[in-house]
Amino acid sequence: MAKQIVHAACPHDCPDACGVLITVEDGRATKIVGDPNHPMTNGFLCAKVAKYLDRVYSPDRVLYPMRRLAPKGIARENAGEGARATQDASIWQRISWDEALDEIAERFRKIIAECGCEAILPFSYGGTLGAVNGGSMDRRFFSRLGASELERTICSSAGEAGIESVFGVKLGTEPDQFVHSRYIIAWASNIHGNNVHLWPYIVEARRRGAKLVVIDPYRTRTAACADWYLPINPGTDGVLALAMMNVIIGEGLHDADYVSKHTLGFDELCEKVRGYPPEHAARYTGISAEDIRKLAREYATVRPSVIRVNYGVQRSDGGGMATRAISMLPCIIGSLKEVGGGIHLSTSGAFDLNKAALRRPDLAPFGKVPRIVSMVQLGKALNNLSDPPLKALFVYNSNPAAVCPNHNEVVRGLKRPDLFTVVHEQFLTDTTDYADIVLPATTFFEHKDLQAAYGHYYLQISDQAIEPLGECRANVDMFKALAARMGFDEESFRESVDSMIDGALASENPWMKGITRERLQREGQVRLNFSGDSPAATAQAHDSKNSESSQPQPFLPFANGNFRTPSGKAELYSEAMKALGLDPVAEFTPPSESRHGLEKKKFPLEFLARKADNFMNSTFPNQPSVRQMEEVDLLQIHSADAKRRAIADGDTVRVYNDRGEIFLKARVDGVVRPGVVSSTLNWAKLSPGMRNVNVLTSEKLSDLGNSATFYSVLVEVESIHSIR
Repeated sequence: MAKQIVHAACPHDCPDACGVLITVEDGRATKIVGDPNHPMTNGFLCAKVAKYLDRVYSPDRVLYPMRRLAPKGIARENAGEGARATQDASIWQRISWDEALDEIAERFRKIIAECGCEAILPFSYGGTLGAVNGGSMDRRFFSRLGASELERTICSSAGEAGIESVFGVKLGTEPDQFVHSRYIIAWASNIHGNNVHLWPYIVEARRRGAKLVVIDPYRTRTAACADWYLPINPGTDGVLALAMMNVIIGEGLHDADYVSKHTLGFDELCEKVRGYPPEHAARYTGISAEDIRKLAREYATVRPSVIRVNYGVQRSDGGGMATRAISMLPCIIGSLKEVGGGIHLSTSGAFDLNKAALRRPDLAPFGKVPRIVSMVQLGKALNNLSDPPLKALFVYNSNPAAVCPNHNEVVRGLKRPDLFTVVHEQFLTDTTDYADIVLPATTFFEHKDLQAAYGHYYLQISDQAIEPLGECRANVDMFKALAARMGFDEESFRESVDSMIDGALASENPWMKGITRERLQREGQVRLNFSGDSPAATAQAHDSKNSESSQPQPFLPFANGNFRTPSGKAELYSEAMKALGLDPVAEFTPPSESRHGLEKKKFPLEFLARKADNFMNSTFPNQPSVRQMEEVDLLQIHSADAKRRAIADGDTVRVYNDRGEIFLKARVDGVVRPGVVSSTLNWAKLSPGMRNVNVLTSEKLSDLGNSATFYSVLVEVESIHSIR
């Protein structure tokens, strides 16, 4: 029996970017485990990826190209409680790749002739974070085509813009430094649920005496484990951070030396936070002024202290400003110079891959700047965009019919008979229910890629473990073939995956020095080279000659300043923010859809459209072995709100606002505070009424980064028995 173990990397939208070992016997994958030699993975996987063989060999995999026979949406009506029923001959006709590519090319040419190139829109996001299959040949193809450009900002852009406005770059405290922390704040960060490989470091830190504080509007798994849990009202994180700085500065707990040397705008910050005493913040956050003072004092004095802030903060109207305010906290107390101190949102700014070499924006015809379409506002774009209207949608690495806000409008657009929709997918998802052509896609077992991370500093090669099942093709191969059908004869459309990886690694950033494809394949994973000079050099460099074999020194990019802002300092006052018409320091304005906002009278409850603990956005809900770990279709509601509406635990309830309605089972369990209700993202066709939480969310954009405001939503809830 031929047996081998292949090193790969999990490409799903998770900060951990785990190294995995796949056992292959006679061409079939038989086992997957975490790589024990990967410093972050440490030999274990999350529960969903541990079951990945079930995904790869699922009987529901799309294995061949298919053409729609029935009207769009008919598969949803037949879906029942599973996805397999959608694969029947009355809906789909199996076709060859040649037929599929010919039809796509023919339709594209016709649309371009009639409406222009920008009538075609690609739609992709985090289905894979692999550098090659996530954004290389696809970007080349649509650039060369002259298609509209997708603004890919649905998830993290507001938070990224917020932290970059202070630091100039997305860098964070290394996970293994958390063991040295003595005060850990998990701010809107369900570490135990979706950053599980950080958790062992926190366990060790607590064993050594650290205190874990959780700030979250929902009592998550992490909150249940905390030493101190502070439930906060949605969208009020910014005012809490400003009030903490009011206390820290007012009581002289800040690091005057660090502030003087390495920050800009401290005087303006002092003036600003005078208007945010804890009593003011308590009105909005629901956290008492006494607790806000205690939190600020402990954070500033129990050292080292670190904040693990996550993207939940930025999914509200003022999410960018809130992240900006939180990012100022480690700057004013000087914790950025301490091992085990600082802040962690994302480490992705360190992976300075040569994206231009991967994506080749120079292929755009005549250097034309394409029209930009927001992915957050897909419903609006499909239904209202003109000059030209959207006539074709090409979806890959995403499931917009499940994940986009204002779901009903998205579906209305997808049902247009004149919209030609192609979906490259592993399964028949909510989005394929509206596709004209479905193309079979590989899993990460079936193709090679380069994997960065946003939760640690290790770069990896993900090797192909098995041959593609059926007629599945990787993104790269599919777009190569489509480019050939469109007559694109540039050499870049024939480049190999290895050559593209080499190009991506050819970066001028010193942190990438010495990291080659050959070395990555030899070692499995390589920590970025923080030993050399760089725009934000580490304060504790180590000898590069023996860096591969010795324990790396802690990475402290801002210990001596070296921020990547225009001033080179942490910008507590930002001219760039001022130029955007925003407060150059920071401010708090309640979300318009909140109990303190302008729309509070009509719908009194704040709704959290959360991510499920055991799914990965919309990636795993259809997989039975994963689905059984997650209780779905619940509305979690506080007993006070339930009693006021005569709702008992287990009742079926209608949750609604002006955008739509969903029907869920009430769970009165104390995980949300009064005035807040919560449910989790699921596939629409696997939910009651074939609608998910996004029928309630809006297309409103955040203050920075044009992100989605999933957590700024107002609803009302009523018992199903009261509906007439």
